[in-house]
Amino acid sequence: MTTLWAVSDLHAAVKANTPQIDAIEPKDPSDWLIVAGDVAERHDLIVRTMAKLAQRFDTVIWVPGNHELFSRSADRHRGRDKYTALVQSMREMGVITPEDPYPVFGGVTVCPLFTLYDYSFRGPGMSVEDAVEAARKRNIMMTDEFAIAPFVDVRAWCWDRLAYTTKRLSRISGPTILINHWPLVQEPTLKMRWSEIALWCGTRHTRSWPQRYNAQAVVYGHLHMPGVMQVDGIKHIEVSLGYPREWEPRLERPPVPFPYPVMEVDQ
Repeated sequence: MTTLWAVSDLHAAVKANTPQIDAIEPKDPSDWLIVAGDVAERHDLIVRTMAKLAQRFDTVIWVPGNHELFSRSADRHRGRDKYTALVQSMREMGVITPEDPYPVFGGVTVCPLFTLYDYSFRGPGMSVEDAVEAARKRNIMMTDEFAIAPFVDVRAWCWDRLAYTTKRLSRISGPTILINHWPLVQEPTLKMRWSEIALWCGTRHTRSWPQRYNAQAVVYGHLHMPGVMQVDGIKHIEVSLGYPREWEPRLERPPVPFPYPVMEVDQ
């Protein structure tokens, strides 16, 4: 059997995560691996980590998360430029990105996506500014506001990505597996302890994509709440590792396997 595995939120800068990353191995040399974002923050560490995984698996597919986009004023690449630089590095090692032709696994088109967020997972009747200010007053503020937003208009970039991605997905016929760092629907965010964090967790404009583009499954990360949720009859699978304080309590009874076997086909 050839297996399509999936992981996300490896956070390779955390030393305690290194053994977990080192344990990500194929069962067969023909196996594929999805890495659904948040590998690390620094370009060099992202590349080193992905290079190790690319050497182990026949095919590796990557989508960026918010941590890949984190920048500092002194960095060479920031905002959109950092994403462009990462795509180039991935291509040089043979890793498939959201800018490349979608590969086909066992007759299913595997679609790496990059959609960002636009603060639309917010309460009814609230403007973006009101929602962010309400979160700020509760001392709930994602690092994105200091490490991504100063270098790019996140909402405008999100809307650009939505237009670009729908154009590409509309050309596909047959079943798909959709991969994104942020969930494509809002339902998984409703289980979070602090609802305000949902502001940085996706966009309402992807809500219809799983049905519209014939998804057999949706793979995502970001929330650090691994599990499987059925939405409109489609599996939405979070495949996050997360931080040690999150994954260590799950070692004896993990909610889902890690890596997660998304699909298997006969060789």
